[in-house]
Amino acid sequence: MTNRRQFLKTTAAAIVLPTVLPGCASWSGVRRPSASNRITMGVIGWGMQGPDNTRNFLAQTDCQVVAACDLDKNHLADAVQTINDQYQNKDCKAYNDYRELLAREDIDAVMIAVPDNWHGLIATEAARRKKDIFGEKPLARTIAEQQAIVRAVEKNDVIWQTGSWQRSQAPFHKAAEIVRNGLIGRVTRVEVGLPDGHHDFAKTAPELLQKLAPLNVTDFSKVTPGTEAWKIAVTEPPAELDYETWIGPAKMEPYIKQRVHKNWRWNYNIGGGQLLDWIGHHCDIAHWGLDFDRSGPSEIEGHGEFPAADALWNTATKYRIELKYPRDITMTIAGGYKDILDGVKWIGTNGWVWVDRGEFDASNPEWKKGKNLAEELRKVKLYESANHWRNFLDCVKSRKPTITPVQTAHHSAIPGHLGLISMLTGRKIRWDVVTETILDDLGASQLLSRSYREPWQLA
Repeated sequence: MTNRRQFLKTTAAAIVLPTVLPGCASWSGVRRPSASNRITMGVIGWGMQGPDNTRNFLAQTDCQVVAACDLDKNHLADAVQTINDQYQNKDCKAYNDYRELLAREDIDAVMIAVPDNWHGLIATEAARRKKDIFGEKPLARTIAEQQAIVRAVEKNDVIWQTGSWQRSQAPFHKAAEIVRNGLIGRVTRVEVGLPDGHHDFAKTAPELLQKLAPLNVTDFSKVTPGTEAWKIAVTEPPAELDYETWIGPAKMEPYIKQRVHKNWRWNYNIGGGQLLDWIGHHCDIAHWGLDFDRSGPSEIEGHGEFPAADALWNTATKYRIELKYPRDITMTIAGGYKDILDGVKWIGTNGWVWVDRGEFDASNPEWKKGKNLAEELRKVKLYESANHWRNFLDCVKSRKPTITPVQTAHHSAIPGHLGLISMLTGRKIRWDVVTETILDDLGASQLLSRSYREPWQLA
C-alpha cells in the first residue's frame, strides 16, 4: 500500500488519480485540488475550540474534513451539520469513539480539542496511527502525559501543531524578534500576566445559582460534598452525553452541569484552571523571545488562592509564580496581580517591550512603528506564519516542523505545571531541565503524573 506521505507528495502528472476520495462526494461550488494534494481530516471534540478550529480548516480548499467525533450527541450532530453544510453533501461520518475514527486509513490528520484529561490518551493513539495532529494547549493535564505525547510524536514521525496561535500573529512575532535581536539589551526579567478567577464560558452558572439562592449561596466555593447546595447541584447526566466516557481516565465524580462543557477547566480533576488554560499562550511567547523553546526554569516557587479542594470549582482564583531561568533571567507568572500586566513583558538592560492581544508597547517609540520589525534590524529572523491552520496543512505536505511543534508546546506548559505543583505543595521546586525531573522532593515528584481510572491506560 502506498505510504500516506508518499501519496501526498505524488503529483497529478505522475499518475492519474480520482478527484473524489472513495465515499466522498466532490465539494459543491469549489474547485477541488487533485487527490494527491488534498489532506483528509477528522475532528475530535466539538466544545469550545473544536468548532473554531474546524471552520478554519473548512476554509482551506486543499483540506477536506470527512469525520467528526464527540461524546455529546447534540454537539456531534452540530459538528456533522456544520461540515456537511460547507460541502453541501452528507458525507461526514459521525463517531462516538475516537479510536474508530483514528482507525480509518483514509484520514491523514486530526484536530483534537477535548478536555485536558483526555489529551494524553487521544494524542498518543493518533500518533501511533501515524495521523498528523493539530492539538490544543496545554499539551496535557500532567507533565508525564506531555512527555508521553512528545515520545509518541517523535517515534512515529508525525507533524504536530499546537493551538498556540499567537505565534501566527504579527504583534507577537514582532515583539519576540525585538528581544531576540538584542534591541532591549541583555534580558534580566520577564513578566507574564494571565487571567484570574473563573469565567462561566458555558453560561450555566446563573441557572444553578438561582436554585441555590434560598440557601444564600452566591458562588461555587460554598458548593462542596455533604452540603445541601451540593445535593441540589448534582443531577443525572443528560441522555445525550456519555458521561462515563467523558470522565475517562480521571477520577469518577458525580455529574454537575456547571463543570462539564467548557467549564471543566475550573475543576482540577479535568482541567488546570486559568494558569494551565493560558500558559500555552503567553508563556509560549515569553519563551519564543528568550530562545527557550527547548529550555526551562531551574527553580519555581508559587503561591495561590484556592477554593476548597472539593468545591464545585476548585482551581486557583489568584496566583503568582516566581521562576529562575538560564542567563540569570527571572520570570513572574501571575494572575490577579495589578503589578503584572496581561500579556508578556521582557525587560532588558537597554529597554523593554510588552505585547498582548491587540496591544503593543515598548520603551523605544521607533519599535512601535509598522506591522513588522524594520528589516535592517532583523539579524535574527523568527519563523513566520500568517495563518496557524494554513501553516499546519503546509507542513503536513512539506514534512517540515510547524511554528508550534510538540516539543515547543511541552516546554511552554512546563512552567505552569511546576507552578501549580509548587502551589499545591507549598514548597519551592527545583527542576532538572535535561532529565525533566523534580530534584529532592518525592511528594512533589508524584504530582508529575497521576493514576488512571480503569480500564484506561496510557501506553
